[in-house]
Amino acid sequence: MLIRTIAACALVLAMPAAADQDAKPAIAAAIDSQIEAFLADDLDAAFGYASQSIREIFGSPERFGEMVREGYPMVWRPAEWQFLELRDINGNLYQKVLITDHAGRLHILEYAMRPTDQGWRIRGVQILRPPEAGA
Repeated sequence: MLIRTIAACALVLAMPAAADQDAKPAIAAAIDSQIEAFLADDLDAAFGYASQSIREIFGSPERFGEMVREGYPMVWRPAEWQFLELRDINGNLYQKVLITDHAGRLHILEYAMRPTDQGWRIRGVQILRPPEAGA
């Protein structure tokens, strides 16, 4: 009986991690699509990957694009990007992304993600400390 209880607890604890990994491709696709939209100067498409709350704050694709251009230039025009770990914090998913800008500088950003009926949407982006040199 004790072994079954322990096995059941282990299964329950493992479930969120499995769900996170199931979401990872769709989350990466949403972030990829938004970055590609910025690169193509398609502000309407980029704005569409923002959560409803972000769209309400900025009101228009143009205002949203201006904020990204000025506040997140590495996202506006990255040289390359790659996905790092996906974290679950109290049921909220956060995707870390390593971005290299055109000057070769590395930036780590953390995207807060929200599931919607239309797919995953970005509800915020935080710039984290840059990686150590030589790391």
